[in-house]
Amino acid sequence: MKQYPATETVTVNGIILHYAVAGEGAPVILLHGNGEDHTIFSVETEQLVAAGYKVFAPDTRGHGANAPLPEYHYADMAEDIYGFIRTLDLTRPVIFGHSDGGITALLLEIRHPGTVGALAASGANLSPQGLSPSFLAECAAVNEKHPDPLTTLMLEEPRIDPEDLKGIRIPVLVTAGEHDLVLRTETAKIAAAIPDAEMTVVKGADHGSYIVGSEIMGNLLLDFLKRRM
Repeated sequence: MKQYPATETVTVNGIILHYAVAGEGAPVILLHGNGEDHTIFSVETEQLVAAGYKVFAPDTRGHGANAPLPEYHYADMAEDIYGFIRTLDLTRPVIFGHSDGGITALLLEIRHPGTVGALAASGANLSPQGLSPSFLAECAAVNEKHPDPLTTLMLEEPRIDPEDLKGIRIPVLVTAGEHDLVLRTETAKIAAAIPDAEMTVVKGADHGSYIVGSEIMGNLLLDFLKRRM
């Protein structure tokens, strides 16, 4: 599978974001999860480019090729991507976000309605309590011994009111794995709150197995875009 290195840069909110870009056509932005980088989307990038889209895959603040930071907040990440869209003059791009990337995408459209043309969020949560209790306990135990600002982020944020999701007026695809670390009730709550949302649970999958090195999410996304855009 071809790799697309994050060789391009853009300055937003006083920080430099590295990103990869590939293809030609309508813009699609791919947002990775906590502790990851844009390379998790190698398969999806190939699928989208082959389907005629131009893919932008940034390393989010403090991740990948970007300089680490002492603390992180989802609101800052959302503003980063808003600035990314404005600086690159992208017109109503599609955004697909996995995990923290999904949270960021939702916050972006809440804070800046109409910026995005369509949105897909996989394995997103509205609060830390939307995650598996055992996963939270494990993270808390590890973070107590070895504090990490990215783990602290997951333990303390996000804090999204489901009422705020009702203002999202674009097509939205909400996905999760059958064995996701996000509670099924949380995924259903997100999908139910967004007026024009669809929900898909991928059988046999965990939080990222249908995304990283898999064609499943790319196929779901392309089908969604074909039907809804």
